[in-house]
Amino acid sequence: MTTLTEYIGEPTIADGPAVWRIARESGELDVNSPYSYLLWFRDFAHTSAVARDGNGAPMGFTTGYRRPDRPDVLVIWQIAVTGADRGRGLAGAMLDHLTGRLCAQSVIDRVETTISPDNTASQQLFLSFAERHRAPLKRELLFPAELFPEAHEPEYLYRIGPLR
Repeated sequence: MTTLTEYIGEPTIADGPAVWRIARESGELDVNSPYSYLLWFRDFAHTSAVARDGNGAPMGFTTGYRRPDRPDVLVIWQIAVTGADRGRGLAGAMLDHLTGRLCAQSVIDRVETTISPDNTASQQLFLSFAERHRAPLKRELLFPAELFPEAHEPEYLYRIGPLR
């Protein structure tokens, strides 16, 4: 029997359109332009992941990058799973796969992400990730709502690590 992690790997530029659709249909993410996903997978494929179904079609993704001033920190920009595939642990599996790959290469040992107060699914995802990896988690306000030019909730920074 195959596991979820057997279908997770680095994205390619060709994954950009499908990932844009997954982001748009998530209902939670700030959706970037289709062009940005093409660029992201050209420039940051190594710090991102795509989960594929048995036919190779993307069913989830996570995008990330290493902070220029702290290259040991992986910033998770977005993570989403198609509606039909939610609730199976796929987001956690992608996060574990990506961080495991980068930790094994000794390039990261910490993770950061931002989460708005109403995104309880993401809050739970990163809390459970920290617990699985027995890593401390700190939370602090990063971007207050008034910094956004349009209506937007504040974004809280979650810092997880060091990873074990």
